[in-house]
Amino acid sequence: MNSVYEYDVHLPAKMDPEKRYPVVFTLHGKGSNERNMFGFVAPLADNFIIIGIRGNLPLGAGYQYYDLKSLGNPVREMFDEAVKQLEAFIQYATDRYPIDPDRRYLLGFSQGAILSMTLALTMGDRLKGIVALNGYVPDFVKAEYPLRSVGDVSVFVSHGEYDSVFPVRIGHETAAYFKELTPRLTFRLYPTDHGVSEENQFDVLQWLKEDAK
Repeated sequence: MNSVYEYDVHLPAKMDPEKRYPVVFTLHGKGSNERNMFGFVAPLADNFIIIGIRGNLPLGAGYQYYDLKSLGNPVREMFDEAVKQLEAFIQYATDRYPIDPDRRYLLGFSQGAILSMTLALTMGDRLKGIVALNGYVPDFVKAEYPLRSVGDVSVFVSHGEYDSVFPVRIGHETAAYFKELTPRLTFRLYPTDHGVSEENQFDVLQWLKEDAK
């Protein structure tokens, strides 16, 4: 099987050939690339496999996973295809690298956060957890997708209090949605615009280390 996505993989420098490792798949925001999120999770690189997935659609100097009709309104056919292809990629990478299938995490920003949350809802406990930075769950996903239980999935949702792309109320709505679905929700607000702070990074890293034990 070949991957439809270009990707950037970092394996622990001192890998034990007998061991399987937790993995963080990073999903970038619109117009970025597969290396964009590595710096955010680089402190985990000794103990985690880190795989950055590049969106397969060029956008300016970067890439995206799907196109938009308008802000917050994905082109449905492209979005559906991205969800299907990303799920296939997760399996592809799990087969190819020494990944522990019980410790698979998605970490996404903006468009990547939207896809991370959607994949949690479609894959359920085939994922150990997700980190969703400044995103939302599309209404059509909630209403029309075949959703699996996320009761055993760890979910870290964060949002910028001054987010000028997705207002902070969207963060609150997203957290309220997941609070009904899983007891394993962590929700944090940070005094940022549509971006992530060092405090946000620190909290995510600590959360991932603890959850993957």
